[in-house]
Amino acid sequence: MEVKRARRRSSDPAVGARRSAEAVGSAAQLACVLEASADKPGNITPRHDFTDTSYEDMLRSAIALGPELGRAAERGVGDTVLAAVRATRRVAGANTNLGIALLLAPLAHAALLGGALRARVNDVLGALTLDDARAAYAAIREAGPGGLDEPVEHDVHAAPTVTLRDAMAAAARRDSVAAEYATGYAVTFELGLPALARALDDGLGPRAATVEVYLGLLAAVPDTLVARKRGRRAAERVSAGAASVLAAGGVRGDAGRAALQAFDDSLRQDGNALNPGTTADVVTAVLFVALLEGVL
Repeated sequence: MEVKRARRRSSDPAVGARRSAEAVGSAAQLACVLEASADKPGNITPRHDFTDTSYEDMLRSAIALGPELGRAAERGVGDTVLAAVRATRRVAGANTNLGIALLLAPLAHAALLGGALRARVNDVLGALTLDDARAAYAAIREAGPGGLDEPVEHDVHAAPTVTLRDAMAAAARRDSVAAEYATGYAVTFELGLPALARALDDGLGPRAATVEVYLGLLAAVPDTLVARKRGRRAAERVSAGAASVLAAGGVRGDAGRAALQAFDDSLRQDGNALNPGTTADVVTAVLFVALLEGVL
């Protein structure tokens, strides 16, 4: 007889309570480790390193990130992002988690304030300032992600003229991390978290559930890192591939797992240019929220 996974619900008094710095930092670390440890197609995993970044780099980065997010309520969101990027740069030579730092910083701040997490994170996003933008721009420059030479509105090489949320709103169409700022984490809370809860209730383990959530988000939202590297059509083809894997059963059966392996192989060609890295960042936000809310 299949046993459903017992999970805390929103009626649990711990859910919505103010979390301790240690609890938030630990949740961030575990979310990053779970995301990196799941065999998500096209990403760094325990079985697959990239030329400039290893699985061990991802683990070191996860450990370094936690204490900075635990201190998120002591400073602005932008300063937390900058501190997290600097902490991870000390342990990993490449940009391992800029997107994760940007996504988790407002969530950590909200969790430390207490109250209903999504409502509180909307408050945090609404209070972002020009100083937050200034610090986040510095973090982005120091992390050095690809694509910074493209001409865009609110260029991070220039002094910001709007708040961090306004800058993110301007970038929302071309970047899924920015879109979460603009929409109050719509993908995280409305697509990712329910998908993770369903997978866990169906008896999938955390890593398999993480892969299923990743495939679902990738199928629904073309990855903006892939789009930046190879164009929108390439990103849409990758999304179609994820949808095909899910249609074949995904992590839930032999046919799906075979389709998953073929999809993974296809994404690792061309020097990992088809790595759906932004989707992986959003998955980390989903895991972080799930840990904070007692879903995982």
